[in-house]
Amino acid sequence: MSRLRVGVAMATFMSAIATFALTAGPASAHEVRKVGAYEITIGWEHEPTYTGVENAVQIFIKDAKGNPLDDLGDPPSLKVQVINGSQTSDPLDLKASFDPDTGLGMHGEFDAPIIPTVPGDYTFHLTGSINGQNLDERFTSSDKTFDPVKDPTDVQFPAKVPSNSQLAQSITREGSRSSTAAKNAKDSADTAKILGIVGIAVGVVLGGGALVVALGSRKRPA
Repeated sequence: MSRLRVGVAMATFMSAIATFALTAGPASAHEVRKVGAYEITIGWEHEPTYTGVENAVQIFIKDAKGNPLDDLGDPPSLKVQVINGSQTSDPLDLKASFDPDTGLGMHGEFDAPIIPTVPGDYTFHLTGSINGQNLDERFTSSDKTFDPVKDPTDVQFPAKVPSNSQLAQSITREGSRSSTAAKNAKDSADTAKILGIVGIAVGVVLGGGALVVALGSRKRPA
């Protein structure tokens, strides 16, 4: 095979790889749901997802024909809230991945950066509208959707670094101990103060009684 043919073959192969990279679907650990006229795929941008590591809620949107959607309306109103237990984040803006000026990024992808700080299951609450169609959907991590957040201890090397939640718990425990010690010290001081006051009062009473007795025992002049 001539060098020209080899070069053409390599160029074709690289072009195919680039096309696949740009058109490939999202990661498998995402939830796919049909919502009205749109197909929504949602999950974490980076998985596994660890506490204390910057990540993002990643959303892919396709229209009824299966084409990636880059336009969410003007102005865009679609937002996502992240929920963990009883805690709910403020509404997060979704930023388009694709940049029409440079051609970089992936069509139909929108991301909302966030740093999860507690391990466990998370819920993404998607609200707003897409070109006039209202949305109010919740997506929760599970073994069939997207991954829960994990503690990074298992993958840390060479030293195991306490997570933010562990540090917070440690600070809370130390604060509680300090508060208890301060309260005990205050109680001891109050007790000593009360005993001191009682002692002074007793001394005054006894001293006054002795003075009365002494005065009463003095002989009166004839």
